[in-house]
Amino acid sequence: MNAEQVHVRKGALTDAALVEVPLAPLADGAVRLAIESFSVTANNVTYAVAGDSFKYWDFFPAPKGQGIVPMWGHARVVESRHPDIAVGERVYGYLPMASHLDVLPGRVSAGGFMDTAAHRQPMSPVYNSYTRLAADPEHDPAREAERMIFGPLFRTGFLIEYFLRCEDWFGAEQLIVTSASSKAALGLASVARQSSPGVKRIGLTSRGNVAFVEATGLYDEIVAYDDLERVPVLRSVSVDFAGNAELLARIHRHFEDALAHSALVGMTHIEARSTFGAGDALPGPKPQLFFAPDHAVAFFKAHGPEEGGRLVAAAWHEFLKAADGTVAIERHKGLAAARDVFAAMVAGQIDPAKGIVIEP
Repeated sequence: MNAEQVHVRKGALTDAALVEVPLAPLADGAVRLAIESFSVTANNVTYAVAGDSFKYWDFFPAPKGQGIVPMWGHARVVESRHPDIAVGERVYGYLPMASHLDVLPGRVSAGGFMDTAAHRQPMSPVYNSYTRLAADPEHDPAREAERMIFGPLFRTGFLIEYFLRCEDWFGAEQLIVTSASSKAALGLASVARQSSPGVKRIGLTSRGNVAFVEATGLYDEIVAYDDLERVPVLRSVSVDFAGNAELLARIHRHFEDALAHSALVGMTHIEARSTFGAGDALPGPKPQLFFAPDHAVAFFKAHGPEEGGRLVAAAWHEFLKAADGTVAIERHKGLAAARDVFAAMVAGQIDPAKGIVIEP
């Protein structure tokens, strides 16, 4: 039996091929997952752009020079050599752009398990955790598409807001968010509206996306990138999801010392992405990389898995209400579609008002 995988050329992310690879006999204690569905978002582009720097390519090995882009989605157990995991069970977690994945479950509980495969252990445990849907408080069978599209990015937004709130927002009056149409930015805006209503939320986006972002109702004000200099110079924090070095420099030069904190999160503008820490010194604070997995570990250590899960789930359900109807879900069959959609996403050709779900 063969599995299908999409292999992306690391040096040219729009160059992707659909390949077949043989499935080896399942090892003792292992579980074979058949991938049912996953979403393709700008977050996956970030995984590929930062694949070497942050070891995203290491989760799902591929031939030299090639990589398999990680996705978030749902899978079903089709073969099990683990006594506590049954064939037919469904899970949610980090998956390859492929038809199958073999995992080696450890720390198995009613709520989930970790993949303890040796090659995955150097990376953050956040990505190695799989939730068992039968006991998952975030799972809603009717909203699986929304969870794949928004869920991982929502968590990033949740953690950013939590971090800023713990720092008393560095004394800022307003939050400046780039790539305001991105899923993580929408998550941040939603949680800030819920938990920090006293901080004004200003979303920066391309002129063509202004109407879409306004329709979400999650920001107090939407400003096109060209109009950035019209934003009042008040004490602010900036969260950059775009990774555009020129835009980040404009933000720093506009606010200068009024900028209390500058966070770097994503890289959706692949053609002008920042090289962290490089280039001329910017006015104001030095931009700080926000690596969500590290903050997730700290958050759950502080609150424990049950209380932490409750806090995330409560904010998630509120976000779902706000996000309802803002994204039109498109379902595509087959990994060839995944390959094509990812290439279009890298090229910036996907409308942010569309949520893409692939069913391999």
